[in-house]
Amino acid sequence: MQTASFSGFLETICYILAFYYIIKFLARLFLPIMVKKVVEKAAGNFQQQYQSQYNTNSKSSGQDEIIYDTAQQTKPRETKKVGEYVDYEELD
Repeated sequence: MQTASFSGFLETICYILAFYYIIKFLARLFLPIMVKKVVEKAAGNFQQQYQSQYNTNSKSSGQDEIIYDTAQQTKPRETKKVGEYVDYEELD
């Protein structure tokens, strides 16, 4: 069985710090590139959705047809009666 030594502990701390700084350095290099690609892809998807929605709306709106529903116009609008209005007078 091996025993822990102070030099082994310092070596482990050095490896951890080196690994941390290497990851930090690589993230500064590659993270902006990755974020830029993700944003460009999302913008492309939004543009494609907008164009497909615009194309379907422009095809259907080219007919210029207005339809009125007369079934609802013949029925009177029902009002909700909550209660009866009572006018109170003050007595002297």
